[in-house]
Amino acid sequence: MSEIEPPTTERDRPRGARISVAPMMAWTTPAQRYFMRQLTQRALLYTEMVTANALIHGDTKRFLALDPAEHPVALQLGGSEPADMAYCAALAEEAGFDEVNINVGCPSERVQTGAFGACLMAEPERIANCVAHMKARVSVPVTVKTRIGIDHQDSYAFLVRFAACVRDAGADRLIVHARKAWLSGLSPKENRDIPPLDYARVHQLAADFPDLPMSINGGFVDLDSAIAELDHVDGVMIGREAYRNPYVMADVDQRVFDAADAPPSRVAVVAGMRDYIGRHLAAGGALRDITHHMLGLFHAQPGGRNWRRILSERGNRSDAGLDVLDAALAAVAPETVSAA
Repeated sequence: MSEIEPPTTERDRPRGARISVAPMMAWTTPAQRYFMRQLTQRALLYTEMVTANALIHGDTKRFLALDPAEHPVALQLGGSEPADMAYCAALAEEAGFDEVNINVGCPSERVQTGAFGACLMAEPERIANCVAHMKARVSVPVTVKTRIGIDHQDSYAFLVRFAACVRDAGADRLIVHARKAWLSGLSPKENRDIPPLDYARVHQLAADFPDLPMSINGGFVDLDSAIAELDHVDGVMIGREAYRNPYVMADVDQRVFDAADAPPSRVAVVAGMRDYIGRHLAAGGALRDITHHMLGLFHAQPGGRNWRRILSERGNRSDAGLDVLDAALAAVAPETVSAA
């Protein structure tokens, strides 16, 4: 580990990763990422986690599906075999992904059985070996997403050893979910809420590793609190709130990346999705494949319940089309639409 330096309030931040949307299984699909791009052009987006075995032996084309509008976007990989991870990183780079991320944070039993995810915090050298092999194969950034600890291995020294291993292997960024994970006794859902958040530990880690770009994840529900974290870390990853209340991302480009254009209105976001939805329907897809990602667009707005109800009820029909989207928008309170 490098010599410890005092905390700093101004870090050399990699601007493209200052705000990102967390990888979330069944949520951060291509459709959701396209939707996010109607709200922010600059935030870094992530795929769902894809296992190396699935990418090598499964529907590779589907897993690597990427619309040009999604950039910048990272592929998250689950795995622990260096050769396989390097091969998958090369596939991701060839497909056009801007980053490859290693999942060392998921605590599910299925992931543990496959020897990847949060359980690999106990084997930092193994992750470091994956990083080194991947870095030797690709030119895009290779990053690691992890927790602050697992089970009773949750000392600061344990976290420091892990960070030092991935840094020395050449990792381009470490993303730390500021909760530890319990590998047994808690479900994945409970692991997102029950272990307490410890932002101070991540701040200390960032101060102690000034040469390792670092992002923090966990519990951010508004842009103000996320931006405040940039005094301590290089980036902030927003997870469930970006899905539950997607309009939280609408000010990111202006407030974080100094974009000159005004934030998009909610109505403009809907309009921006019409062609994408139309192409999806024409290809035989279902409206709900896309609109279920859009349910929270009018969160806490007058008429927002009407929007969700129509998309949930009528949008789930097999013959649902763009007329359902129009009906849902028409059912939002007039003052909301005019202000949006």
